[in-house]
Amino acid sequence: MAPSLTLFFVVEPPTYQYLSCYLAASIRQHLDPGITLVGYCPAHRMDELDPAAVETLRRMGCEVRPMQTEGVFDPPYPHGNKIIACQQPRETAWAGFMDSDILVLQPHDIGRLLRPGHVTCSAAASILWKPDDLWETVYGAFGLPVPEERITLMRDRRRPMVPYFSSGFVMFPEDSGFPSAWMETAQALDRVEKLEPFRRPYLDQMSLPVAIRRAGLGWNELKENDHFILGGRLRGKPFPRHKPITAVHYRKWEVLDEAGLAQDGYNALKAMVGVKRIRRIFDVSEPDDDIPAGAGPG
Repeated sequence: MAPSLTLFFVVEPPTYQYLSCYLAASIRQHLDPGITLVGYCPAHRMDELDPAAVETLRRMGCEVRPMQTEGVFDPPYPHGNKIIACQQPRETAWAGFMDSDILVLQPHDIGRLLRPGHVTCSAAASILWKPDDLWETVYGAFGLPVPEERITLMRDRRRPMVPYFSSGFVMFPEDSGFPSAWMETAQALDRVEKLEPFRRPYLDQMSLPVAIRRAGLGWNELKENDHFILGGRLRGKPFPRHKPITAVHYRKWEVLDEAGLAQDGYNALKAMVGVKRIRRIFDVSEPDDDIPAGAGPG
């Protein structure tokens, strides 16, 4: 039985509106068709969206909804749009935010990643920017002790670390209060002067484990195969096709191309809407020739 689940992501010009189409296509190709898809765009940018991207998403059953982002963070913090998206009302029991630069690669039961009373997320790739007293400052801002638990980061396995998670793939029960806790935590930490040199662009991730704790929830750690982060130290190395990797977080389309996975994105879109390029969506009756993998996502 399909979980009552909405997967959602940011649809924003100029680039994310196109990347989100490939993400949506890969979800529709590989995951349960009963999953609800929603794209969120900052309200003041809705008029800038490419109609081809909106139509492509519509044909895959994905509505693009506006969300108010102006004035939420001062100065503006684009990474915070995912937190704002998490706060939006939805009609399912579970929700999962995915960065737009993710591609699902294999069929699997995504319901296995959901755990009542927990937020599901993966260990971050690294935390090389961290000052020594980061977690004392962050948890201390709320009168909380630093957790005793330790995890191994995805790309830095030298020693166990205080839990620090990627904010690129976050799943949670809708009735948990987690989205509000995440926003309150991020906004409070944004005012901690000691964190000023490190807040941007890490505010969303440094606030995530604290928000989980403040919401009275536990963290359910995703395995690397379910959120495989490309780039960084792995850039230029062969992609491990032999591993059962269900989703990759590629960050930039050229990284996806270098890993030999861009064609997976094009093929998913072709399978779902009949074209490999979004801008051809209004003319699907014409032959759609294969395009070079490095041609980009638009």
